[in-house]
This record gives sequence, structure tokens and C-alpha cells, in this order.
Amino acid sequence: MSEPNPAPDLPVKKTRTFDFFDFLYKYGTILTIFILVAVFAWANPSFIQTNNLISILRSISIVTIIAIGITISLSVNGFDLSVGSVASLSNAIVISMFVWFSHNTLVAILSAIAASLIVGALNSFMIVKMKIPDMLMTLATMFIIQGIALTYTKGATVSQNMVMPDGTFAEGTISPFFAKIGQVPWIILIMVVVVIAVHIFLTYTKHGRYMYVIGGNQEAARLSGIPVNKYKIAAYLLSALFASIGGIVLASRIMTAEINAGAPYLMDSVAAAFIGFSVLGAGKPNAFGTFVGAVLIGILANGLVMMSVPYYAMDIVKGTVLAFALALTYYKQK
Repeated sequence: MSEPNPAPDLPVKKTRTFDFFDFLYKYGTILTIFILVAVFAWANPSFIQTNNLISILRSISIVTIIAIGITISLSVNGFDLSVGSVASLSNAIVISMFVWFSHNTLVAILSAIAASLIVGALNSFMIVKMKIPDMLMTLATMFIIQGIALTYTKGATVSQNMVMPDGTFAEGTISPFFAKIGQVPWIILIMVVVVIAVHIFLTYTKHGRYMYVIGGNQEAARLSGIPVNKYKIAAYLLSALFASIGGIVLASRIMTAEINAGAPYLMDSVAAAFIGFSVLGAGKPNAFGTFVGAVLIGILANGLVMMSVPYYAMDIVKGTVLAFALALTYYKQK
């Protein structure tokens, strides 16, 4: 007598458990922004006034634009540390074209962009062709470009009516049209256009997807027929381009070329780009996440100033935020 067939195994319904770290990874940055806004508004009600919110957006515009360039370099698993120096060089060139040589706005802007693209081309050649690790190469470039910018300006602040080496006064003037670029609302609109354009490029175009493939697995991308070297070169050129745009906008905002004016933006830009990895669980460099990261940094800086926190303590907070963002990013990659 045959034994009865055993009853079929019933499907076990899996219960989804709440993963706190996963939630924190996806929504932690946005949640932190809301918490900070609530805390700062409670401490100082003027924090949420329209003028102050516009001031925050204006203050993060340059950081966001430069950080977008870093985001593009990160998309191909690269890293560009020279963006702050490129912004300084761009700042110096665009102002000097007005003040020293009395050129028009178009020539001044194109000169600054051209110089920055030369830096991007140098980085690309040394990283792609000479196989120098990107972090080491761009670190070297950072110092080289800092030196070039200082040599070009002879260590002086370039401004209208400045005293020239021969004792005369500079006769050139900065174009009123150029001066408007760094003012509200144009500076904010430029930032928004850059973020949207790069978000569309990386997310919805073939070239952006190729960059992500290269960043994920370079050898697999090469075997798939993707011209890896060309896209890496393009990434560093775009990184230099956006650093240059950031330097140009900075020049319009302050109307002078200060010594190493772009250097302070490096840390904030790197932090914004890495914070953006985790926004909404993206898990990769992305323009929207970078913008959110810049907003977080801007809110922190503005709120701490309004709470009279000493300026020399700001880097402690920014460094802590960056460390926290890196911890979340690399914890999820394990």
C-alpha cells in the first residue's frame, strides 16, 4: 500500500522588518534638513524668513556648481581635487580681462573657460594616458594651478582702479551685465539650470548611463564596447568646466579676484557630492543628491552663524557631516 503524498509546502509569507540603517541611508539627509530647519527656526525665528532662505540658496549656488563637476568625475569612479584651484584661476582670469585688458564680457568668460579646460585636459592626459591615480594627479594639479593663479596676479587682489606695477591705475571696468550674474535671482537660476541639465544628462542620456557603467565596472564597460578613455576624458573636462563656471559666478558676486578665492569651496563641494550618494537611496553620484547635500551644508553654515557659533568651529561641523555621509555611503556598499 503506497504512502499518501506528503502535503505540498505552503509558501511562507515573509515579513518585512524595518531596517533603520536603510531608512537612514535613503532619507537621513532630507530628514536632517527638516530637523535643522526646525531647530534653527526655534532658536531664531528670522531663520525661516524669505530673505534668509534666499540668502541660503545664493550662498550654496557656487558650492553646488563646483560640486556638480565633482559629481561627474565621481560617476566614472574618478575624483577631482583641483576644482577649487581651477575656480580660483577662472576667477582671476575673468576679472583681469575686464580690469587689465578692457575686454568685453564674452571674451572674459571664454578666456576663463578656455584656461580651465586646459587644466581639465592636463588632468585627463595624465590620469588616462599616464595612468597616474586620479586623487594624486589632481592633488598635484591643485598646487600647480594655485601657483599659476598667484603668479598671474602677482599675489595681488585684482579689482577696479587697482594700482598696477608701473604705478598707474587700472583703467578697465567690469561690465554691468557681468555684475548681474552673481546677483539674485540670476545666481540661483544658473545653479538650478546646471543641476537640472546634469541630472538629465546623467540619468536619461546614453552618455550619462555609460559613465555610470564605467564607474561601476570599468573592465566590463570596456568589454561591452564603451570607449572608456573618451568618457573619462570628458568627465574631467566637464569637472573643470563647472569649476570654471563656479569661479566666474564667484567673480561676479564679489567683483574682485582674491588670492585663492576658490580654495574654500573645495571641502564644501566634496562634502555635498558625497552626501548626495545616499539621498533617496541613489547609491551613486547624482546631481539632485549633490544639490540636497549643498542645501544641508548651507543650512548648517547659515544657522550656526545666526546662533553666533565662532567661524573657526565651522569646519568641525562640516567635517563631522562629511564623515557621517561617508560612513553611511560605504556602510551600504559592504
